[in-house]
Amino acid sequence: MSIINDLKSKFISASIIQQLIYVNVSVFVITLILNSFSGLFENRTNIIFEWFSLSSSFDQLIIKPWTLISYGFLHNGFLHILFNCLILHFFGRLFLEYFTQKQALNFYILGTLFGGVAYLLSYSYFPLFQGKVQPLVGASAGITAIVVGIATYIPNYQLQLRFLGYVKVWHLAGAFILFDLISLAGGNGGGHIAHLGGALFGYIYVSQASNKKINFFSWFSELFSKRKKPLQTVYKSTKKKNTTKTEDAKQVKIDSILDKISKTGYETLTKEEKEFLFKQSN
Repeated sequence: MSIINDLKSKFISASIIQQLIYVNVSVFVITLILNSFSGLFENRTNIIFEWFSLSSSFDQLIIKPWTLISYGFLHNGFLHILFNCLILHFFGRLFLEYFTQKQALNFYILGTLFGGVAYLLSYSYFPLFQGKVQPLVGASAGITAIVVGIATYIPNYQLQLRFLGYVKVWHLAGAFILFDLISLAGGNGGGHIAHLGGALFGYIYVSQASNKKINFFSWFSELFSKRKKPLQTVYKSTKKKNTTKTEDAKQVKIDSILDKISKTGYETLTKEEKEFLFKQSN
């Protein structure tokens, strides 16, 4: 019983991102165990997938409406859940630095919902999917909502990656979306459309909450435009001399922090320095 109590205590004290990972892993293990037992009776029907995966048929959705959310907690294979959990952990921790635990859960659930709706509509509209009935599983839509949401909120935030150095968050989000776009006509086209549905929710939600104008083309055009030094702001002042001095002092502070980043890395900045850079970048 002590083991169970320890696990329960660890789950309760964990962040919502960690809890989502625990739930996904637990469901995956339970699915594997049930599959193993069903195999003993030569029954290859996956009961959990049958009742909780999202079918591309609207008729099935009417019978099992909960599948519009529950599919986001199922995974088909070890590599599938491993990749999703790594991305959720990596971007989820960053997300929680700027958003609340409740907002993180909302992004995951509503991103999953948007992805499921996009999946259903794609099978009703695109000729490639007509006449096919396929189940959808995976947390990717909800995770993509978190990735794109935080990339929309702090696009110039830099992450240090092994072998790549410093990479902006919006570069990584753009790479994920680009991969989904070029994979639409593949064997898992419906799944990639679900990812894009989650991405759409993440972008619109943050854009609306931040009172930013929604413009997909300008967001992606940055991939091909030259950018200035990270988070550096150029000021053009027409105010009095005291205002100019204030702006000059800000610029000196920005230059000092950027110099510190170039020498010791972004992680060495204090919380106040990070907040100052973020405010100036907006």
